[in-house]
Amino acid sequence: MKITIKDNLLDIEKNIDNALKRSGREGDTVHIIAVTKTVGVDKINEALELGLINIGENRTQELVEKYYIIGNKAKYHMIGHLQTNKVRAIIDKIALVHSLDRLSLAKELNKRAKKHGIIVDTLIQVNVAEEESKFGLKIEEVIPFLEKILKYDNLRVKGLMTIAPFVEDSEEVRWVFRELRRLSEVIKDKNYANVEMKFLSMGMTNDYEIAIEEGSNMIRVGTGLFGQRKY
Repeated sequence: MKITIKDNLLDIEKNIDNALKRSGREGDTVHIIAVTKTVGVDKINEALELGLINIGENRTQELVEKYYIIGNKAKYHMIGHLQTNKVRAIIDKIALVHSLDRLSLAKELNKRAKKHGIIVDTLIQVNVAEEESKFGLKIEEVIPFLEKILKYDNLRVKGLMTIAPFVEDSEEVRWVFRELRRLSEVIKDKNYANVEMKFLSMGMTNDYEIAIEEGSNMIRVGTGLFGQRKY
């Protein structure tokens, strides 16, 4: 029997509920970001019809192409590394940038948002495990970075994002999610203007249950929803 997107979504929702129960967070909301890298528009529309509204793209060109086909039926999340020179193309199309990781990007996002008369919501990407292959700030760099971008009036920080190392046993990366949650609590206590620790975007197909147990309320799921992608 062919497994459908609907079947996968039901499994994910059940896993989310169980993870929330295990962590004493029963009833909390966990936002599912459907990662649509290389996923066709027909499958995305199928996911939207099932009630998913948030789609995440790694590449600006793919985001823009899908935006012009799908329109405002979806909320678009930029979850991949964002080049400064690509900000102009997506600034008026995105609900949330998950990958703010440097001053030059903050400055460009703020400048373009100001031109459009909008405020852009962002998450700071933190490379908790300090993997050389991944983008993001080190934990100790986050608060100094945050204090430097407070002056940008068209930029609003809504939380933190991390990508844990890929491992066979997701228990091995529990500490990554725990550290990010701790950092979010430290930032929350500082009561910065225009900074809100509303979202902890952590957890992907292979580790989202552990991430939820450690406080995640936003997960990014591609393979678990759409199946293995063909590149």
